[in-house]
Amino acid sequence: MSTTKLDTSGFFEPVTVQTPKTKFLLSPADVCIRSNGIEFLSADPIPAWTEVTVDLRSPVDARPVRGTGVVVDCSGNRHAGYVVSLLFTSLTRQSQQILQQLTETQPT
Repeated sequence: MSTTKLDTSGFFEPVTVQTPKTKFLLSPADVCIRSNGIEFLSADPIPAWTEVTVDLRSPVDARPVRGTGVVVDCSGNRHAGYVVSLLFTSLTRQSQQILQQLTETQPT
């Protein structure tokens, strides 16, 4: 994944990220959506290779995107927070299309 600034416009709906032990409800300002995954800010580190479930909604038509992924990077510290990079490993074709539309309309 590449890095860009995080969305602070409030354009996207909240994102839910869930691991077997933890569930995050993330502010849209803390999430950067990519065509193959997401990056988000977390107060807690998530170990690499942790499988996670992600739920998000398109702000355009409220269609849900649900998929599974794996954490490929988690960097930062407890003071500033952790930037977690997640790569999707399982998305339906419809979810892939919605995600592609979201990345094209995401403000930079």
